[in-house]
Amino acid sequence: MAFEKLSRSIDELNYNLKAFAHSNTEYYKLQFFKSAMKGAIGLVQGLLLGIFFIFALILISVALAIVISEAIGTPSSGYFIVGGFYFLLFLLVLIFGKKPIEKLLLVKVSRKFFND
Repeated sequence: MAFEKLSRSIDELNYNLKAFAHSNTEYYKLQFFKSAMKGAIGLVQGLLLGIFFIFALILISVALAIVISEAIGTPSSGYFIVGGFYFLLFLLVLIFGKKPIEKLLLVKVSRKFFND
C-alpha cells in the first residue's frame, strides 16, 4: 500500500515536472516572439519614417537649391551650396557623431526591448 502510494506520488511528480517544463518552454517562446515582433515593428516603422523623411529632405533641398540659384543668378550655384552643406554635415557626423549616435540607439532599443 505504501509502495503504491509512493509510486503514484513519483508518477504525479514526473507528470507535474513535465507539465512545468512544457509551460516554461511555451512561456519563453511567447516572450521571444513578443520581443522579436517589437523589434521587427520598430525596424519597419523606423524604415518607413526614414524613407518619408529622405523624400521630404530631397524635395526641400532641390527647392532650396533653386531659390539660391535664382537669388545668386548662376544656375548651378545653389546646387553646389546645398551639396556643400550636406557634405559638411556628413563630415561633422563622421568625426563627432559616432558616440552620441551609439548612445542614443542603445538607450532607445534597450528601453523598447527590456521595459515590458
